[in-house]
Amino acid sequence: MKMIVAVVQDKDSSRLTDALAENDFKTTKLSTTGGFLREGNTTFMIGCEDDQVDDVLNVVKENCSQREQMIAPISPMGGNADSYIPKPVKVEVGGATVFILPVESFFQF
Repeated sequence: MKMIVAVVQDKDSSRLTDALAENDFKTTKLSTTGGFLREGNTTFMIGCEDDQVDDVLNVVKENCSQREQMIAPISPMGGNADSYIPKPVKVEVGGATVFILPVESFFQF
């Protein structure tokens, strides 16, 4: 048995939840916050059998798209903010970060 932990952007969360349910994968969702853009994420914990891992990964890949987003950089700390002119930059966001962990035992009460 495996535990798949997938961190996805909030914009992809509903679509992924629906797709996992359609494919009969049980999941637990946790609201999380990312470090780089400090935007909301959703972390999915998905328990599955070893032979279902590729199927789960395909569902995640199909429903969590990468896209470009314009962001304004954060002003420098400790520096002179008067001369700082924020210029929006394009960054790639979305997609999913996925961890696959072995499950030694599983209990449901």
